[in-house]
Amino acid sequence: MRKFKIIATSLAVSMCFMAIGCSSDTKTSANEATMNSGEKDTDPTQETTTEPPTTAEETTSSSYAGNFSEFDTDIKEWGVGTNRLDDGRYEGPVYAQNKWGNDFKVDFIKENEKVIYLTFDEGYENGYTPAILDTLKEKNVKAVFFVTMDYVKREPELVKRMIEDGHVVGNHSVSHPSMPTLSAEKMKEEITGLHEYVKENFNYDMFLFRPPMGHYSDQSLAVTESLGYTTVLWSFAHMDWDPDNQPSHEEALQTTIDRMHNGAIYLLHAVSESNTSILGQFIDKAEAEGYTFVEYTRN
Repeated sequence: MRKFKIIATSLAVSMCFMAIGCSSDTKTSANEATMNSGEKDTDPTQETTTEPPTTAEETTSSSYAGNFSEFDTDIKEWGVGTNRLDDGRYEGPVYAQNKWGNDFKVDFIKENEKVIYLTFDEGYENGYTPAILDTLKEKNVKAVFFVTMDYVKREPELVKRMIEDGHVVGNHSVSHPSMPTLSAEKMKEEITGLHEYVKENFNYDMFLFRPPMGHYSDQSLAVTESLGYTTVLWSFAHMDWDPDNQPSHEEALQTTIDRMHNGAIYLLHAVSESNTSILGQFIDKAEAEGYTFVEYTRN
């Protein structure tokens, strides 16, 4: 296990971020009784917050020596917020990147340039992934597909196609738990269990991890990094995860366009009919406005 030094920093900032996106992508039904994930669909009206510190700046340091108990285990429920900076980026992800990105390998937002990173969460297959892959191939755009163990076992041909088409297959855990609620050892099992299965069956090494539901803690970020992974959250999400409550095509397209910003990490759910229908139009519009869709690469 790689050793590294963690610098834990508290910033003197007072702000509150109202969440506008959450990741809920595991569906359970009588026909899916064998699914590993126990997550229930997230209420789209529920708001989550990331609370910034309100105390004066304090800096402490400790050398990491394999003991994860030194890290904060408080659960953070990620949400982007609604406030935008003068440059158009969202205040929440920029703040979070400055706070946690200096200490851990984690991305809430990427470089302050006109680039967009497309990511799709794949908790279960709803029949739209082939069309999404077709559009991405037509537009010559690469994306990240975050998969669970259940998805990989149920949809091996789609996973194989993702790899063959040059996309990144990301780790979304074995059973889709709230990672900070687990012990460090259980967190490792959730990540390495899927990593090893994909390596053995697809000869592919995953290197990006998206924590289920956007839940994380300092400890979960440290555990993820110790396994050679970068944690990927997001700076754009919309209410696209409920197949029975989809936004109209017009609304979905307008939302994805209106919220474009530098270094955007887009979280889209592949179960969404709306996302699938407007994906090509969105790519065209973003490129017409000077944005480039960038492939996630290994650091």
